[in-house]
Amino acid sequence: MNRNIQKLVSIAQKPKKLGIGLMSGTSLDGLDIALCRFNGNGPDTNFELVHFTTIAYHPHFKEQVHEIFSRRLVDLEKVTLLNAYIGTFHGELILQALEKWSVKPEEVDFVASHGQSIYHAPKRLHQQAEYPNATLQIGDGDHIAVKTGILTISDFRQKHIAAGGEGAPLALYGDVLLASKKGENGILLNIGGIANLTYLPADGNPGKVVCTDIGPGNTLIDAASREYFNKPYDKDSMIALSGLVNDALLEALLDHPFFGEKAPKTTGPELFNLAYLADAQQVSGTQDISPEDIICTLSAFTARAIADFILAYFPADSHIFFSGGGAKNYFVTTYLKQLLPNATFADTSALGIDPDAKEAILFALLGNEALSGEPIQIGANPSVLMGKFSFAV
Repeated sequence: MNRNIQKLVSIAQKPKKLGIGLMSGTSLDGLDIALCRFNGNGPDTNFELVHFTTIAYHPHFKEQVHEIFSRRLVDLEKVTLLNAYIGTFHGELILQALEKWSVKPEEVDFVASHGQSIYHAPKRLHQQAEYPNATLQIGDGDHIAVKTGILTISDFRQKHIAAGGEGAPLALYGDVLLASKKGENGILLNIGGIANLTYLPADGNPGKVVCTDIGPGNTLIDAASREYFNKPYDKDSMIALSGLVNDALLEALLDHPFFGEKAPKTTGPELFNLAYLADAQQVSGTQDISPEDIICTLSAFTARAIADFILAYFPADSHIFFSGGGAKNYFVTTYLKQLLPNATFADTSALGIDPDAKEAILFALLGNEALSGEPIQIGANPSVLMGKFSFAV
């Protein structure tokens, strides 16, 4: 038997594994690296977050990715080069983190990498009848494996799409395995670039579980902050708090077929971008409002889209658990609490999950499942194991 296959079988049979989960989101803040210890798999999974860090990206790297991010027309050579570069770069960041934690690479059983999304194209968005759902993440797994010397599992979203899904959101699997709590209607709300949630019913019935994108999280707020204030994001909601919500613009932003489509559904910055804002301003006649009012209204848009979806589909007194960068947006979370007065709010630390590390933990868990799990049927989602294996040698 090939020695790599032998090693793979050996790792898969281990009752306890040490794995790294990587997450690089659409906000391009940096690379989240979570070192997790797993015992068991599937519904019997137990995990421990051993270490976590976020290594910030330098501005030049962000500029390079922004050149190809969520654009229909890009430099194909740049895409090709960044695919290889990001894989090696992420490998270097893993080694930096391990050195900081005094952990040797050979002690780690696997790396599970989300990659860097550059284009998400569900059929509902591209609307080309002859083509299926599609998505593209770059940051090649072979480059990570060779750079670190660690078995790497990557490109998780493709199997989900091949089996009939839209490739997102994948939080479903981790949320169900790690956060289900009978007797309580729980909503795990992640506000990243895009807002998504997982609804976990009180009776634990997997057929009632819903995991879906809702609409924009930070993506429009961040884009407008860069455009009007040359800032990567609205720190401490200072810009939003200095403006006023423009009701006409808010209603125009909410007037899109996506919000009436049946869940589960996915979206991305390919839809919710500055062109979307410009169209809404044109329709509402609000081209001349102040940049502060724009940021304020976009922040209200994020909260309204979330609240409207929850009120339409789930119990109003649900327990809502925040994670993601948007969970730290004071304006968005305060506005959301006003819109959902009967709900209770906490972050996912109340469930034993670090809210900053949640998405990186998720991919480590998906890596553990790819090695040792079996497909799990949850609601209408594909029953598949995800991820492609890259050997270090």
